[in-house]
Order: sequence, then C-alpha cells, then structure tokens
Amino acid sequence: MIPLKLMLKIFSYLVFLGFFFLIVEAYPQSHLSDNFIASAEESDWKGFERFDFNFQGKKARLILPKKPLQGNPWIWRARFPDWHTEADSILVSEGFHLAYINTDNLFGAPEAVKVWNDFHTFLTVEHKLQQKVSLMGVSRGGLFIYNWAKENPEKVACIYAEAPVLDFKSWPGGFGESEGSPKDWLKLKEVYNFADDEVAKAYKNNPVDNLMELPSHRVPILHMIGLEDQVVPVDENTLPFVQKYIKSGGIATVVTSVAGEQSLKGHHFPIQTPRLVADFIKYHSIQALPLSSEDYHQSNGGMKNSLIKFSQNESGRVAFLGGSITHNAGWRDSVSNYLQNRFQNTDLEFINAGIPSMGSTPSAFRLEKDVLAKGKIDLLFLEAAVNDSGNGRTSTEQKRAMEGIIRHAREVNPEMDIVIMHFVDPGKMASYNQGLVPEVIKNHQSVADHYNIPTINLAKEVTDRINAGEFTWEDDFKNLHPSPFGQGIYGNSIITFLKNSYNKRQNMSDKTTSYSTPERIDPYSYDKGKLIDINEAQLAKGWHIDSNWKPNDNKKTRPDFVNEPFLIGNKGAKSLKLRFEGNTVGIVVAAGQDAANISYRIDKGEWQQLDLLTKWSDQLHLPWYYTLASELVKAPHLLEIRVPESLNEDSQPKVCRIRYFYVN
Repeated sequence: MIPLKLMLKIFSYLVFLGFFFLIVEAYPQSHLSDNFIASAEESDWKGFERFDFNFQGKKARLILPKKPLQGNPWIWRARFPDWHTEADSILVSEGFHLAYINTDNLFGAPEAVKVWNDFHTFLTVEHKLQQKVSLMGVSRGGLFIYNWAKENPEKVACIYAEAPVLDFKSWPGGFGESEGSPKDWLKLKEVYNFADDEVAKAYKNNPVDNLMELPSHRVPILHMIGLEDQVVPVDENTLPFVQKYIKSGGIATVVTSVAGEQSLKGHHFPIQTPRLVADFIKYHSIQALPLSSEDYHQSNGGMKNSLIKFSQNESGRVAFLGGSITHNAGWRDSVSNYLQNRFQNTDLEFINAGIPSMGSTPSAFRLEKDVLAKGKIDLLFLEAAVNDSGNGRTSTEQKRAMEGIIRHAREVNPEMDIVIMHFVDPGKMASYNQGLVPEVIKNHQSVADHYNIPTINLAKEVTDRINAGEFTWEDDFKNLHPSPFGQGIYGNSIITFLKNSYNKRQNMSDKTTSYSTPERIDPYSYDKGKLIDINEAQLAKGWHIDSNWKPNDNKKTRPDFVNEPFLIGNKGAKSLKLRFEGNTVGIVVAAGQDAANISYRIDKGEWQQLDLLTKWSDQLHLPWYYTLASELVKAPHLLEIRVPESLNEDSQPKVCRIRYFYVN
C-alpha cells in the first residue's frame, strides 16, 4: 500500500495540470475464498462462524467476528484453545478474529516456530488479518507464544499469558520446585533434539533467556498467575521472567488470582477479570490507522440541492469566496475539475471570488458585487478563518460577517448550498495542540451550526495528520499558503466531502427545496452589506478622484485595487461627506506605506481618529476594510472624513485612498 504522504506528493504535481484523484486508504476486510470454505468445516462458536481446516497437515481453526474492526485485528491462541475463553468471546463480539493451530506436542521448538511463521503469513496475506497479532498462551502455551514472539517481535501487538511455562527446566523438566512431567519431558527432548538432560539444561533459549528483542520493541505483556501454583511455580517462571523483562525496558503487568477454587495443585484458577484481559488486548492491538478526512467533515443540512441541480439541469454555477488561499491555484482547480467530471452533462461555470488578504467582513460587503451579480449561484464555497484571525477581526465582527454572508446569499437564492471551510495556520495548530478550539473557528462554526451549513475543518485535519507523523509543516505543507503538497491535502479532503455528499440515490423526479432561515444570531449582522461607489460622496477641498490610480513606489497591489478609480485625500484634506442609510458604514482603502491618519465622525458627533497604516503597508498597497461605525439606528446618516495636517506632521506625503465605501 502506498503511504499517504507519497500519494499526496504525487497528487501535488497533478493539481496544476487539472487532474484529480481521491486518496482513500483501503482497510481490507477478511475474505474467505470459495476454495477455503469448500475445504473447511463450518460450525458455530458462541454464535460466531467457526471454520476448522488443515494447514500443513495440522488442525487449525479461524473464528470470524460478525463485524470486523477496521484493520482486522486478531487473537492467536496457543494450546488449550477451549480453556477460559471468556476474554476470547468478548473480543470476537467486539470485532476481533480468533485463530488457532495445533502444534501441541512441539513445545514451542524451532519446528513449531516454523509452522507458526507460515500460519501467520497465511492469515495475514490470504485473509488480510492485521500484521501485528495478539498472542494468548495458557500453561505450556507460554513456550509457543514467547519463542515465536522472540523471533518475530515486529509482528506482535501484545501478549497475554495464563500460568505460563517460561523455562522448561521447571516444567516439564522438574529440576526445581515442580514435580514436572517425565512423559512430556521425553517428548520435549525429542523435538528439541537434546541428547540428554544435561544438554537440555544447558539450553539458553527458553522464553526466560535472551529477552532484549521483545522489550526493545515495547511489546506489552500481561500475566495471570496463581501464587500457589505447584505445577508451574511462579518463582521459576513468571516472577524471574517479568523481573528480567522490566529491567530490559519492557512493559509488564501481573495479576494474581487469589479468590475462587484453586485446583490441580493451584495451576487451575478462575479468571475473575476477563474484561480486563479483553481491554488490555484491545488497547494494544488496534493499530493507529491513517486518519480519515470524513472525521473532519460536518454535513449539517447537506448538499441535496446542488446534487439535484447539477444532475438534472444543463447548466450550474459554483462560486469560491475567500482570501488568497481561495485565490491561488491548487485545491480550487481540483475541486472544479472533480465537479465537472462528476456532472459531465452539465455546463458548470466557476467563479473565483478569492482576493488575497480578504476575510469575512470584506466578503460580506463585496458578496453582491463579486458573487451574486454573476448570476444565480447554486453552490458557494466560503472561507475566512485564516484572514479573520490574522487581520485581528473581533469575535463580534467575525460572527456578524459570516451570518451576513449566509443570510444575504440565501435571501437571493434560498436553494443555494453553502460549504464553509476552516483552513490552517500555525496559530490554529498551536491552539489545537493545547487542547483548545481556535476562537475564529469556534465563531464561524457557531454560525454554520445555527444555519445548518456544512463545514470542513482542514485546520484540525492538518494538525492531526502532522501529529500522527504523516507529514511535517516545515518540509511538506510549508506555509499557510500551502505548497502543492498542502494543496493536495486540501483538495483530497474537500473532494472526499463532495463524493460523500453526492453519493446519494437520486431520482429525476426529485425537486430542490428552499432552506429555512432561522432567527438572527445578531441583529446587526451584515446581511444587507453592499459597496457604495465613491462618486456618491460629496467632495471637499483636498479630495479628488483618480480614474486610473496606480502606485509610483513600485510596491505591490491586489486585483481590483490598481488601475481603478480611487477617491484620494491628501494631507490637509477637508471634510468630505457621504449620506447613507443603514446600521454600519466603512471605507475600503489601499493602505500603502504612505497611508494617512484620518479623522471621521457620524451625524456631527465627536471626531474620531484612525491610522490607516497596517503592519503590512511597507510591503504593498494593501486593500483594507475599516468599519467606522456599527450598531447605528437604521435611519439616514451622515459620514464625514478629513485628513488633518495635525495628525500627519512628518515630512513624508500622507494619503487616504478610498476604493469604496460600504454600508449595511
């Protein structure tokens, strides 16, 4: 399977060629072939399917869960597969497979380990079980599980052992406190090819010996023991083993059984906590799988109208509204290509209304000009989380603007589907890594939930993927303006959202419906926002209109803010006037390094001062929306603006350049 990171790097080079594909991690479910089923004997095991079969001449079994967990984790029993199966049945009922192969008389010898190697390959390759397995061994089963685990530590998720034999000199050898088993000792010496007892006693590869590999792989172990066990004494098996294991850096837990009937000289005891065993195995066996983009999508009211519209009509219109992350080539092109390929019989028009540096407040007031004036919009993609926080907009402004965009758009077309995306930046990653939801995402999400708007939280998805080690910010994603690789992350997630949204059964008789509009969150939301032409102002001395302004300082500009009409007030300009009606008023300026300090007032009130310079003004003539007043009474008002010499005393020329006024 190609790693996600590599696939996305391939994707990043295709983005700008106009191609797209989806990165969907496959988690194969176990599959029993017809030949296997025909050769196996099927029966019931506690309500689950059990298949008994022969493998390399040895009896084996495989028990299937009704609903396998993702990745197909499994338990592998060694010896006595029908003894104390309470934890087994819990795990199978919760999605684990359960396997067993009879190598009973091999005592974990190299011959048994070879059979186990082949059986593991058979189950992981042929039946797609998880590569890392949870081993369970009872009594002499300890020899099997630990001898195999020591050879294959990278294939072991965890180990559970019950009264395990960990040194065959104790049992069946009987050279210590245990009576041993002379009959089994003879069998063991035969399968290990020991010539006599002395050779067997000199053997240095019992489970208790050479423990470095398992602890170094951090394989966790859990032992259940009876303190009165005289058959497999704990002083000769679990206790020295666990002491060595911990000293070697391993993770070990021992649970003593002291209640209930202790039979067979203390070797048999009740398991009073099978849930503990099951939880131990679940915790250590379910591997961390690659993250799924769906976990960061919130469907809310869904996308049914655009699905119907694009499926049934010959044409449709999609708009993208946001800042530079929307403006730049990358994810937007991939999403456009996906939509056009998904609805091949529909002529889709795509409107790029992304302007660098613009957040939700600018979008609320330019929505009419840059989006709604283009025609009926069927699907609107909206983002502002990066610029809203970066530009210092208050929580109140963020919510008023986002609510205003949604209400305004739905007032024009009540059937419009809208998707809000939360893009990532280092500040948002820092918040998530502190266990906090970034304030701007909290604000935007609250509005989205109120209006039942779908959202895609790419900030959280990118943060989690980086924390999961899938890629890095420095080497891969690079910047809040993503690298081609980062654009691939965005494109993959958004297209996955669209695929899931449009993967619905759709009849040609289905009709679009109008979305309901709930009560306002804020009575001053910008749902009537619009731009006002500068020609509406009454000019005063020191003000003039440059019909085709462009900078003479070689600084950069933004689209729609160069070679366009500007209302310009030089230092000392007197009070221009704008009469308007609404509850909010502001100016849209090009704030370069020569941006002035201005004074303004509403309805002959107190003069207020405003420095138009931004922290980026030394780099470019930055478009900036300054809200001068809000929460006004909805009535006719008068705005006055001047450029006092007293506020602009340095020797450098200071200028106020107004591209638009805006009113709600």
